[in-house]
Amino acid sequence: MGKEKTKPGPLSRRPDNSAFKQQRLPAWSPMLTANTVLPFFYIMASICLLLGVWLLLTVQSTKEMKLDYTESEDCKRCYEMRKNVSNAEQTCSCKVDFSIEKAFKGDVFFYYGLKNFHQNLRRYMDSRDDGQMVGRINKLKNPSSYCEPFAKDKNGVPIAPCGAVANSMFNDSFILTYHRSSGPLNVPLLRKGLTWYTDKNIKYRNPKTDNLSLAQVFEETTRPPYWQKPVYELDPLDPTNNGFINDDLIVWMREAAFPNFKKLYGILHRANKPFTNGLPAGNYSIQISYNFPVQYFRGRKVVVLTTLTWFGGQNHFLPIAYLVTSSLLLVTAVILTVVWWKFGKDGKNMKE
Repeated sequence: MGKEKTKPGPLSRRPDNSAFKQQRLPAWSPMLTANTVLPFFYIMASICLLLGVWLLLTVQSTKEMKLDYTESEDCKRCYEMRKNVSNAEQTCSCKVDFSIEKAFKGDVFFYYGLKNFHQNLRRYMDSRDDGQMVGRINKLKNPSSYCEPFAKDKNGVPIAPCGAVANSMFNDSFILTYHRSSGPLNVPLLRKGLTWYTDKNIKYRNPKTDNLSLAQVFEETTRPPYWQKPVYELDPLDPTNNGFINDDLIVWMREAAFPNFKKLYGILHRANKPFTNGLPAGNYSIQISYNFPVQYFRGRKVVVLTTLTWFGGQNHFLPIAYLVTSSLLLVTAVILTVVWWKFGKDGKNMKE
């Protein structure tokens, strides 16, 4: 017979008799009193107040102009035309006039915005093929099943880029014009350099094959159903801004977190006068190629002209949050001070 196993004794699992395992390490156990707590509340209220005022002044120094052109006077006919899907191939353009009373000094950023467009839906965000967008040849012919029903057309030809995100790409285009006394002048906008570095150089690449042009690489694919031109002709003026590395496509493919959002369309090119210091005050107009329909999701389309600071654009959330926090801290501190004085510093009145 084998040896019988002895049961462990009652002290076999006792931790070692050390300061760490027996929790005898020195620790700071503060005694919270009115003399220590109240100054902390007043100091934090002052700090939040100063930060809130500073950020609020910083935000107020930016200039921003929003123009909703969805159903504007001249764009009304285009809005009605886009209600019918059969008119998707027909072109329609309109113009929006506006004026700038005070000059936009410094760098000026041109955004397009959408309202009530939910890019954060899970099935919508998954409807893409990252392997295809990184330039894998096999993914051009065999898109991911996540792209369905925008993986192949009715004839079985693969779509590039595939998926609902790419298919719904915003395709309105804009020409900003400055109307000066000597005549109208188109405002130069930089249409490249709008994306994150990692997106442009890592996450999005064009397929590479020897001695073939970009059009030949995509020859066996077709454009998304809602697109008006193939992916290799997105920017006819700049051959290096076509295919999967097109800035407009990359900006659109980075989905927005909220249903109301704006995306960068261009940056003011300040090389020549009169735009070296920014946008001068005066009369302007925007010539719009009206293509993107918004009736199906009850959306709105806007154009945003804005300047930026180190803090970003004109966003009042953080300054207001600091000011509200400062107010709450100050009110709490005052109430605690009144209670402390009412019942006595030594607490004798509370005992009575």
